[in-house]
Formats: sequence, structure tokens, C-alpha cells
Amino acid sequence: MLEIRIHGRGGQGNVVAAYLLAAAAIDGGRYAQAFPAFGAERRGAPVAAFVRIDEQPIRRRCQVREPLFLIIQDPALMEVPGTLNGLQATGTVLVDGSEANVDDSGDNEIIAMPATRLAMEHIGRPVPNTALLAAFITLTGLMPLSGLIDALAERFKGPVLEKNQSLVEAAAETVEAGRWREVAHGAGA
Repeated sequence: MLEIRIHGRGGQGNVVAAYLLAAAAIDGGRYAQAFPAFGAERRGAPVAAFVRIDEQPIRRRCQVREPLFLIIQDPALMEVPGTLNGLQATGTVLVDGSEANVDDSGDNEIIAMPATRLAMEHIGRPVPNTALLAAFITLTGLMPLSGLIDALAERFKGPVLEKNQSLVEAAAETVEAGRWREVAHGAGA
């Protein structure tokens, strides 16, 4: 089973990101679950959401404490105690931003990509979630990007959907396709 923890700030679409990723996995023929961690529910407060993806039904219902993947929507959260806690030794981190604003996390690979900048260019809002998901799916090869497009089509219509589709395509081009495939598939996915 793959466990993914998504960190962001209130208002960045953290919970939506978890639901979209789970929906894309289900569209790809897998079982998935997504749920948020509730804490301080205010705009700008650090928040987390969790996703599990597996080939068989998922019975575990607790928070993700030892993720294989972290998706971080605000690079400043890399400095917040607890953000990297539990990341598996072979785990990887995808973070919004540039390489210059990301510190090393030891042996874990960190890839930064300009999700907020791309979101501003394509949808006109500083919401990095869709771009980060497109990059994550491209890096891992866990499912086709069409699953993410289908999940977006369940939430959006018309010009908003078209802008998000454009964002997915642009974000996928910013990372190396399949770079984390071995990590993802080595975990049994």
C-alpha cells in the first residue's frame, strides 16, 4: 500500500488535492482513500491530508504516519517541525517552489517544481494543488494523467476545467516522467 501525506496551508486546496489524487487512482483501477487532518481550520494555518492507494481494499483508517511520499504545497513548511516526520528511508518529497528555496532532507530525494507560478499562469489563482498532483503522477507513473483530468472534470466545467487541463499538461512537462516509478512500484503499487 502506498501512503502519501500532503502538507499545505488553509486555502491552498490541500484536502481537494487528496480527494483528486484518490479519485485519479480509483479511475486507474486501484483502491484509494483520502481524508484530512483537522486542526486549526483557518486560512494560512498548516494543514495535512492523507491518501492511501492499493491494489486491494484498504482497511486501515488512521492518519498516515510513515509516508512513502510527501507533497508539500508551501516550501516554508519544510522548516516547520513535524512536516518531514516519519518519511520512509526510500521516500521522496515533491515541493512547490524552486531548488533554491528547498533545504536538504538527508537521504530523501526532494524535487521542487514551480506549482504556484504555473497555477497563476494557467488558472490565474495561486493554488498549487493541481500542478503538484500532475507532477506527482508523472514522476511515479502510478496512473495515467487522464485520471486526474477525469477527477477534475467531476469538479469543474467549461473554462475552469479547460484552464486546469492546460495546467496539468504544463506541470507534467516540468518533471522527469517515471523518475520515482521504482520507488512507487517497489512499495507494491
